[in-house]
Formats: sequence, structure tokens, C-alpha cells
Amino acid sequence: MQPYKTTGSLLLQGIRKNWNQYKSRLLIKYVVSYIVIFLVPLTGVTLFIYENTAYNLRQEIERSNLNQLTQVKMTIDGHMSDLYEIASRISYDANLTPYMMGDPYRSREGINALASYTANSSIVEQLFLHYRSRDEIYSYEGMTRPATLFKRVYRYQHWSSADLLKALNESDVPLIRPAEPVSIYSREESLLTLLIPIKPNDPYPYGSVMFLLKEGKLTGLMDTILNQFKGNSYIFSSTGDILTSNTNGASLSGESLNAIAGLETGIHSVRLDGEEQSVVIVKSTENGWSYATTMPSYQFFEKVAHIQTLITLVFAIATLTGVIAAIILARRQYYPIKNLIDFARLQTGSRDEAHHVRNEWEWITQTVRDYKARIHWQTPFVRNQCLMLLLKHGKPDDPEIERMIKETGLEPPDAGSAYFSAVLTWDHPESGDEEGSRDHGLQLESLGQLAFPELHAQVYGVEFPVQQRFALMVLLPEQTPERQEETVRKLFQGIQALLLEQTNTLPHIGVGSIYPDLSHINQSFIEASTALDYHKPGAPGITYFDQLQHAQSISKETFWLSRKSILKLEQSLKQGNESLAQSMISGMLNEIKQESLPVPMLRLICFDMLNTILRTAAESGMTDVFSRVPALASFDTLEEFEGKLALLAGEVGKQVKHQTEISQPSLIDDLVSYVDQNYADYTLSLEHVALRFSVSASYLSRSFKDKTGMNFTAYIWLLRMNEVKRLLLTTSEPLQIIIERVGYLDAPNFIRKFKKETGLTPGQYRKQHEHDVSAGDADNPQAAR
Repeated sequence: MQPYKTTGSLLLQGIRKNWNQYKSRLLIKYVVSYIVIFLVPLTGVTLFIYENTAYNLRQEIERSNLNQLTQVKMTIDGHMSDLYEIASRISYDANLTPYMMGDPYRSREGINALASYTANSSIVEQLFLHYRSRDEIYSYEGMTRPATLFKRVYRYQHWSSADLLKALNESDVPLIRPAEPVSIYSREESLLTLLIPIKPNDPYPYGSVMFLLKEGKLTGLMDTILNQFKGNSYIFSSTGDILTSNTNGASLSGESLNAIAGLETGIHSVRLDGEEQSVVIVKSTENGWSYATTMPSYQFFEKVAHIQTLITLVFAIATLTGVIAAIILARRQYYPIKNLIDFARLQTGSRDEAHHVRNEWEWITQTVRDYKARIHWQTPFVRNQCLMLLLKHGKPDDPEIERMIKETGLEPPDAGSAYFSAVLTWDHPESGDEEGSRDHGLQLESLGQLAFPELHAQVYGVEFPVQQRFALMVLLPEQTPERQEETVRKLFQGIQALLLEQTNTLPHIGVGSIYPDLSHINQSFIEASTALDYHKPGAPGITYFDQLQHAQSISKETFWLSRKSILKLEQSLKQGNESLAQSMISGMLNEIKQESLPVPMLRLICFDMLNTILRTAAESGMTDVFSRVPALASFDTLEEFEGKLALLAGEVGKQVKHQTEISQPSLIDDLVSYVDQNYADYTLSLEHVALRFSVSASYLSRSFKDKTGMNFTAYIWLLRMNEVKRLLLTTSEPLQIIIERVGYLDAPNFIRKFKKETGLTPGQYRKQHEHDVSAGDADNPQAAR
């Protein structure tokens, strides 16, 4: 009995779950909304469909008629072109010349040739060849006299034999005669007659070719192509005469036919004989003929009469099933919201907050606000990363990073600001002095972001743990130099007063130059670092880069590079800033070029620059560089010397970066630990981690692979893959939620990669290992609990 009880309890739980779902106020609102949305537009749509069905069907039939009529035109034009081709071939046939046909012995060959030409066209009933000034006419049956032929054999009802013979002997251009009754012996046929002078296009023809065409063959050809067309069809000559017609309904009057013949190619709605007609007409560009079809408009409405009954039936069914459809659609609409709630609960670990709000949307709104608050808490971290980027490399040419810089407040939206940097360092307490370390931490925290409203100044700070220094970026309003100097003085007085509230220890401060553009903040940072290195010994104070050396007069007799430039070059090399160092070298050499100096003096100044770079290289451990001194000191032009210095500066910068990166033995361990903890963050990337730990991306990639045995991307994938496998086997969560939990947003791509690696889809993997997990739980009851 136990299995039946278990099954019954599961069924009751399922019913209770569904009932609880339907008790949701949000779900009830969805049901009511779908009923209204479903039924209200249905009436309007039904009327719209009924009104437009006839119009759409009419358009479809007319377009079909136009296409079919165009095919009729092309087919008949092709046959008529064949007749003109036959006439041309007859005119050049050696067996059909007047001389050959006048010879009693050779005329038989010409008669046989006419039989062949007659058989070449499917629409030709009979073909006659007549030579002017001769009283003979030829066909494949032989020779006879025209008067006898057209009085006894082919008797036209409306064309006398005299007029016919006159046309044969005098027509200089092709002549088409509309279909008319012709008595052939004892039977009557409706024939079209086509006369073509030969030779065609010759101003002096010597004869005529006469084609007799059965009207039934042309109308039959039209019926075959038009295919179940229920209206009338006509062919008009270039002069507006009806060559042939096929009437399936009421015939039109002559006035109406003349009106049709005057229409242009296309589809027209015309009132003919007091009745609205749909007229389709196509004109031939080869012979000027017009092909037309007419159909009464009421026939279109007869075709859609049955649709009224169908639409009424559909409307009734839709009304009866509307409520059921609304419930089904509402449940489907509610399902993603339920998944979103489950996902948010999973992320927040909360299960009961939804019971304290009116509906799910309010709960989701509250959750989004909580997430927004969390994002706001992370804003200082983003600002610190952007600030480090600005101080090291200046403002990048990247729209996304520029947007982040503006959103974090590092660059105000309005113009008229000035920027400079300051670098702070403390005489750190001895190890074991916990109180001093705590006070120092308070100082750093207070310097993270400061505002001085009375000075209209903003201060942002970030710590450089490798150099054990703290950097500030200051935003000032645009002022005169005197006012700016006063503002900076008051600013640092305020900073020192703030620090004294935390502890009695003040830092040494180096201050860089003020620049009107944020893109030069990295130069101000280099200058501030230089000023800090040259601070006066003794009590902590403030050293300004602009005051390291007073402006000195430059003359042709006593020209030296300013000490500030030399110090700035040296500091940029110590910071590992290759681009700024190379820019300083180029600027200093351009300054030299502007002076007319003796060669010995010029070489001394150049050696001063070389000595600065060599000294920095020696301090960074590049002892092998001194073996290259002779090559470096040998140059013929300043351009050559600049290239050598730029190359050397690049080597020194790379060496300094390398020393900085390896200065902390545990750095790579911290990097791996950080990735292990944050691999589920979908924004995690090699560049972001490198920026966070102040190392280059290339060093991070190389060191990461040395440490873990795989590259950064593969390591992240392995962590996410293992976590997905664990969640598949230990939880019953939907796959979409599991994939999002590990920081992977493209679920289809993840499934493809998962299957490529394991040979199974995630669903198949869960199903295949489900038994193993159940067996393991059974063997280990404590773990199952």
C-alpha cells in the first residue's frame, strides 16, 4: 500500500501546487487581460477580414489574369513572328521564285516546299503564294486561278473576291483581317486572313503570301493559357478592330469594346454597358495588338460568399474557447516571471519575502532595487579601476571606457574644468604596530572621494599597493593661474586637516602640474611622483613639481635642458611609462633643434639625456646596457640619436614593468584565488583582472598559464563546466538558471560546447548520472540528509 500512498501524495501535491499558482493575483490579472485582449479585437478583425477578403481575392485574380494574359501575348506574338519568318524564307527560297514556279517541270518542287512551310506553323489552316501580274495562285495542293479559288472554294462572307484580288496585287504592307465566316466547299469556318508582301519590307514587292488562320485555334490557345477564366477575352488590332474574341458571358456593345481598346496596359475597373467590370489589358510592342479580358465585379463577391459562414463559425468557436485560451496563455506568460522569481530567490537566498507584497511584480521590483543598490556599492571599485587607468595611461580612445569614466564622475559632463594629480606616501609604522596600521587604513578610506564645495573641487583617490603610494586626481574649476594656486593651497590645507582628525601622522605629498584636459592627467601623475622623490628631508610637507627649479633664461651661449624635463623623463622611466618617456625625448630634442648651438655643446646636452636614461637603466638592473654605450654615443644626426634613445627608453620601460610584476611573489596566487572566487561573474575578463591587480595583460596571461597549466579562458571554462556538472547532479533547477548562475549568458552556445566536451547534452548528462547520484545517497544516508 505504501507505493499507492506515495503516488497519491505526489498527485495531491501537484494539484495543490497548481491551485496555489492559480491563486496568484498576478495570474488572475493575466487571465482577465487576455480575455479582453482576445475578444475585443476579434470582432474588429473579423469585420476587417470579411471586408478585405473580396478585395484581396480580386487583386489576386486580376494579377493572375494579367500574368496569364501576358503569357497569351507572348505565345501568339511568337506564332505571328513565325509567320513573318515563313514569308521571309519563301521570298528567298530558290524553288519559289516566279521563274521556277512558272516552269511546268520545276513547279512541283515549289509546291512541295509550300507544303513544308504550311506544316511549320500549328495555327496555319492554309497558305497561298501569289505573284503579281500573274493569274495563278499556288498552295501545297497545287496551282489554280485566284478568281476560281475565291469564288468557288474560299468564299468570304464580307470580303468580295475583287477586293481580295486587289489586296493581293496592291498591298505594300502586311494586312491582318479580323476573323469572319468563310465558306469552304459546303462547310463554314471562322478564319483570320494575314497578307504579307514579299519580299517583306521591300518597297517594290513582287508577290504576296496569304495565311488563313482558324479563329478556333487562337481562342483555344487563349483558353488553354487562361485556365478556367470565367470572363470574356479579346484580341484587338493596332487600329482597334477586334481580330478575335472568346465570350463566356454577355457580349459587350461596340462602344464598350472601343473603350477597352483605348486602355493602357494594366488592370482597370471600368463601367461597361451599365455594369462594373474588371478589365485586364496587355499591349504587344511587336505588332501593336492588344489582348484584353473582362469580368463582372460581382463574380468576385460570389467567390467569397461562403467565407461569411466560415467566419461566423470561427468567431463562435473563438468566443467559446476564449476563456480556455486566455488561461493557457496566461500560464505561459506567468511561467517566465515565476522562473525569474525563483532565480532571484536563488541569488538572494530569500524564500519568504514574496509573501509580504501584493503580487510578484512588486516583489521583482523590490529585488531589482536591491540589485541596483548592490551595483551602487560596486561603483567605487569601478571608479578606482578607471582612475588607475587614467593615471597610468591617460584618457583612452575607447567609447565604452569613456562612458564609464563619465558615469563614475571622474570627468564632469560640462566643460571648463582643470585637472592635476598628487601622490602621497607615509612613513609607515613598524611591523606589529596594529594601531598605526588601523589609523593608516582610516586615512586611505577617507581619501577615496572628497568634495570641497567652497572651492568647487572634487578629489578622487586610489591606492597603488606595489609602489606603496596613494594617488589623487583633483578636478578644479577653470580659473586664472593666481586663483588656481590659491585654490590648490587651500585644498591641501583641507586634506591635511582631514587627515589630522584620523591620526597625527601626515604624508609626504608630491603635486604635479595643472592641465586643462583629462587626457594629460598621466603626465601630471608622473610629475607628482617626481616631485615626491625630491621632497625635502624632515617633517612631511608638500613638494610642487613646478617649484623644483625656477624658470631659467635660455640664451645661445648658456642653453641647458630644464631640470624639470630631465626629472620628468627619469620619473616616466621609473614608472615604466614608455609612451610618455618617448614623448618627452621627442619634445626635448625638438627644443634643442630650435637653438643654434655649437656642435660640442650640442653633444654635451645629448649626453646629458643619454646619461639620465642609462642611470635609470642601471637602477632597474640592466647592467648589460653599458656595453652598448659606444654605439649609443655614436650618432651623426639628432634624428638618429632620437631613434636610439626611444629604443632604449622602451627597453627600460619593459624592464621596470617586469620588475614591478614580479616584486610580489604571491601576486599570481592572489590572481588565481580571485578568479576561483569570481568565475561566475559574466563580466570577468583577462583585461579586467589585469587592471584590478595593476599588471599587464600579457604578463597575466603568461603567468596564469605557468601557474595553472592552461590559458585564462580555458581555466574559466573549466570552473564553470565543473560547477554546472555539480548543479545538474545535486539540484533539480532548470538548465537555463544553472547556466546563468555560472556566468554564462549564451545558453545554446554553452550546450553545444558541453556536448562537444562530454558527448552528451546537459539534460542527457543529468539523466545518465541520476542513478549514480541516487545510489550514492542510498549508501550514505547522512549525506542524503
